[in-house]
Amino acid sequence: MVTPEALFKYASTIAMASWIVMAIAPRWQWTRKIILSGVIPLLLGGLYLVLIVNHFGESEGDFSSLQGVMRLFTNPFAVLAGWIHYLAFDMFIGAWMLSNSQKNNIHHLLVVPCLFFTFMFGPIGLLLYFLVRAIRTKTLQHENF
Repeated sequence: MVTPEALFKYASTIAMASWIVMAIAPRWQWTRKIILSGVIPLLLGGLYLVLIVNHFGESEGDFSSLQGVMRLFTNPFAVLAGWIHYLAFDMFIGAWMLSNSQKNNIHHLLVVPCLFFTFMFGPIGLLLYFLVRAIRTKTLQHENF
């Protein structure tokens, strides 16, 4: 059986490599085929599904209070599932931002900090990207979320 620590290392390594590729090779064919296509977030989502199916209900707690949520994350597999959840969604948002910036002709050097902040602080990176995009395109472009 694979340990939670091993799965954490594998998933984190794949995510880190993907973020680096998005930052340094945004137009490379493999960036498009593997990252911008959604393959990496989908693989992480599959791992998340496996963790939830195999370990849901193993820890006490619930989502009705902060204390309940804290109790949920006393199980290593629950913490790992939470981590994978962050990796998958942040990667999806990062890939979307990269693709969207290319469609809007936003210089990649302006996008790199957005990618970094999305990787490290999720919503802050997304907020920064929307700000950069609004300034560069002079519109909020609601139709092109």
